[in-house]
Amino acid sequence: MAGGIRHTASDDLQENHEINVTPFIDVMLVLLIIFMVAAPLATVDINVDLPASTAQPAPRPDKPVWLTLKEDKSIAIGDDTVPLETLGRFLDQRTESDKETRLFLRADKSVDYGSLMDLMNSLRDSGYLKIALVGLENAPAQQSTPSGTAQ
Repeated sequence: MAGGIRHTASDDLQENHEINVTPFIDVMLVLLIIFMVAAPLATVDINVDLPASTAQPAPRPDKPVWLTLKEDKSIAIGDDTVPLETLGRFLDQRTESDKETRLFLRADKSVDYGSLMDLMNSLRDSGYLKIALVGLENAPAQQSTPSGTAQ
């Protein structure tokens, strides 16, 4: 309870030992409002309008060299299974030692990242630096009806 001024005969004011908490509450409410306004502004949300490319898609080569890393981590070039140790020699035969040939690398989605990097390092050690990673394109989502069938 806040104390009031009491008039005594000597006109001295009595000391008040209670803290007035109203200014503290006001300051805390102002800080709360500042943080409520500033918090959404502190999130990282960068809107970027990327420019459109006018480049034509690269034409598919007449005889692409497909490297496949299978689920059991075996490597296939085309339809032929090749051990990792002889991969460089087999690629030299297939590409006629043209190190500028683009290799199309595809891997089973259950293959771990380390195995894929081991294969890519082996290709780099063999001198093949042009590697294209191949994946499936997702078809545009179809609208579904309430019964769950696609239109």
